[in-house]
Amino acid sequence: MNIKEEGMPQGVAHVRPGKGRSLWVLGELVRRKTTSDQTGGAYSLFEVTSQPGTGPPPHVHHREEEAFWVLEGEYEFVIEGRTLTAITGSLIYFPKGTLHAHRTVGESVGRMLLTQTPGGLYERFFEEVGMPADGKAGPLVFEDQPDAGRIMKVAAEYGIEIPGPIT
Repeated sequence: MNIKEEGMPQGVAHVRPGKGRSLWVLGELVRRKTTSDQTGGAYSLFEVTSQPGTGPPPHVHHREEEAFWVLEGEYEFVIEGRTLTAITGSLIYFPKGTLHAHRTVGESVGRMLLTQTPGGLYERFFEEVGMPADGKAGPLVFEDQPDAGRIMKVAAEYGIEIPGPIT
């Protein structure tokens, strides 16, 4: 939830810790922090909390640049067939058109900030395929999604290509 602080200029947003619309998306808890509406379409910012072994399948954004800043835990990123381990404090950036995926590795929960530039399309994708975070998690991996075919179709509508699941 964004809070209008008294005396702050128009457009300034303050999102308290643990607040923001939250959805389960492909087994990860995605919490919206800043929307494209708030940034004039410039970017969107999300906090992503990942259980061990979770993450999206390999995919390509054809319209957005994407960056991940690892706040906690350890992630494995697969980028154009190469593997990179990202630990707390790491920043990973992908230009549009880069095939990539990530998974939390180890036994602890991972947490990172995720931004897309420009904003908007990914927000709508999350809204369409995500499930409200009401205390119950959705399926943990893409392959276990009951409607993976629909997710791939919706992704394509938002310029996201999912060529196939992680092997």
